[in-house]
Amino acid sequence: MEKEEYIIERFDDEKVEDISADYDLQEEDDSPIEEVRVTIPNTDDPSMPCNTFRMWFLGLLFTAAVSFVNQFFYLRQTQISIGYSVVALVSLPLGHMMARFLPTREMNLFGWTFSLNPGPFSIKEHILIGTMTAVNTSTAYAVDIVILQHLFYDDKQPFIAGLLLVFTTQVTGFALAGALRKFLIRPAHMIWPSTLVTASLFRSLHASSTATSEDNGRTSRMKYFLLVTLGSFIYYWFPGFIFPTIGVLSWICWIAPDNIVLSQLTGSNGLGIGTIALDWSAASYYVQPLVTPWFAQVNILIGFILVAWVMVPWAYYTNLWDSKNYPILSAGLFLQDGSPYNKSMILDNNILSPEKYREYGPMRMDSFFALTYGVGFAGLTATVVHVILYNGKEMIARWKSARAENEDIHSRLMRVYPEVPDWWYISLFVVSLALSLFTCQQFNFMPWWAVLLAMAIAIFFVLPVGIVQAVTNQQPGLNIVTEYVIGYMLPGYAIANVTFKTYGYIVNVQALTFTADLKLGHYMKIPPRIMFMAQIVSTLISGVINLSTATWLINTRPNVCTPEGAPFTCRSTNTFYSASIIWGAIGPARVFGNVDGAIYSPVQWGFLVGAILPVPFWLLAKKFPNVAWLKYVHWPVLLAATSNMPPALPYFYTNGLFIGFVFAFLIRRYRYDWWARYNYLTSAALDTGVAICGLVIFFAIQSWEGPAMPFWWGNPDGPTDHCPHGGANYFGVSY
Repeated sequence: MEKEEYIIERFDDEKVEDISADYDLQEEDDSPIEEVRVTIPNTDDPSMPCNTFRMWFLGLLFTAAVSFVNQFFYLRQTQISIGYSVVALVSLPLGHMMARFLPTREMNLFGWTFSLNPGPFSIKEHILIGTMTAVNTSTAYAVDIVILQHLFYDDKQPFIAGLLLVFTTQVTGFALAGALRKFLIRPAHMIWPSTLVTASLFRSLHASSTATSEDNGRTSRMKYFLLVTLGSFIYYWFPGFIFPTIGVLSWICWIAPDNIVLSQLTGSNGLGIGTIALDWSAASYYVQPLVTPWFAQVNILIGFILVAWVMVPWAYYTNLWDSKNYPILSAGLFLQDGSPYNKSMILDNNILSPEKYREYGPMRMDSFFALTYGVGFAGLTATVVHVILYNGKEMIARWKSARAENEDIHSRLMRVYPEVPDWWYISLFVVSLALSLFTCQQFNFMPWWAVLLAMAIAIFFVLPVGIVQAVTNQQPGLNIVTEYVIGYMLPGYAIANVTFKTYGYIVNVQALTFTADLKLGHYMKIPPRIMFMAQIVSTLISGVINLSTATWLINTRPNVCTPEGAPFTCRSTNTFYSASIIWGAIGPARVFGNVDGAIYSPVQWGFLVGAILPVPFWLLAKKFPNVAWLKYVHWPVLLAATSNMPPALPYFYTNGLFIGFVFAFLIRRYRYDWWARYNYLTSAALDTGVAICGLVIFFAIQSWEGPAMPFWWGNPDGPTDHCPHGGANYFGVSY
């Protein structure tokens, strides 16, 4: 009875008799995992339509739209990303509308007979539509390489070169996902917690769409979503166009705007202490305050304060590494005197000349950037040690469980559907690998042997990292490892470094992204072959749109990826560029080692510090099991808190975490009914309204040579936060 009451609380729109029917089954006819039992139904209807015209039409439509929107906003100062929940909510009424109005007669296309309207819009169609867009929610990582070559290295490759690079890095990971099915999808104990949230969303939406009186006088989910989206759309005209200053209210700085230290500490381009952002796109992008669990946000808050407000001011104002010559927060690279580092002075045909490097002088970065790398090193080893200590025994047990292929009810229900043959995945991998070798060799991205080494790193780590993610919902990143390896093996080659990182890191990420979606399909009983085709087709289309959008913007927007090109300042791409110089053009030996005046070698102690930090807290938790807070100290999350800075700015975190405190803690604790019903809808609706308004502002106003918004106090011709020295160095100099 307690289980039934719990389900009713989570899915209050479902009929009680349906829930009761589920739990009349015997224990062996359900999942052995409690979280899965209360979230995923242990029944299936194989006759439910999924491979339909509606699914393909809406799936491809949203794939194209989301790929364009996310790539478009990726290059903007404040980034917006349309995610799974938005697509799920918007596509639902469209699916029902097509089911109502499309003709039911059968069509014949190349021997395939189908009906445009096979009946009511099903949850399986809906999940496939969401999956087609979800696998491409993050823009293709390789697009940044194309932008780098075009804008920063003046090496304009043909469009087909970038397209092949995008295709191979995105699709190869999917080929690897096929090899993981036996270990990460079929076993019951490979939970993939994030997929349970997605399954909950779809089940709730379809429960509410079929129930007749589920609202009980409350605003329906769809009406609430549309109202909040409209409000978000109307409001974003102010921070996005009319009144940008309300997006960065650095009010403390206004006390003495000419005070350099005060500007650095409180300005939006500095440490942002006290800065208020009445702009959802800034407050939500990195923290996702309505979605991230509160315990994780607390770890993020502690990690942020320790790095951004304790370590960085200490390092900067004690002039560690000549910090005062540089801004307090910047992804830029400098000479020792603080002037910008001119890479053309050290490169010959985009390859490092050691003689020119020694003559020109060693590269410098601000203390924030350097310390961020040190914290990143610590985060990598802390993740490994944390997982061994806290999840080691559980991981071994689940590994044995995976090898034994202990099948639960969901695996048995999936037997009715033909599995994707192994040769499909093998063929895809062989083709992807061949194209990768051809692309990198033909267009001089990196040598052929580097392709094989990068693939070997991705393949070696994909299963252990996948087990970690499937069990703990944490994914250790391989970007630092890949940059380190190729930086020592092939120093001086910037493009080769970022290309190697993309193949070694993103292939691994893509493999696990695809695997998570396959697990969702496993839970919701999607035929594997249809899932395979939907993922492949959407990935190829998304890659074309990502690259085309980025190419269009860099060819048409003046001064793109520079401060003068606002709002297209490309914060993430500029950080990617700086990393290409640090790890590639100059190399880790000259930055973090002891070659040619390297001074940042102490940050490598982060590897050791990260390995040590989890140990005492694990021992204390074992010794004092009744001290609850010790169980919530999560060093991998804490150390990863500032991993996005730069390009992220500190005020993004403070404002996002405040919103998280309101929604994830206060409202969830004291207004749980509202939180359970509307919290995720609120986040999705705010994202949607901001994205639509941003597109309207750009295409209706900013892309035309017409009257612009007049300058006034709320839209100044200068720093939006009215804090002129926030991005200057200690002596007030801005380069």
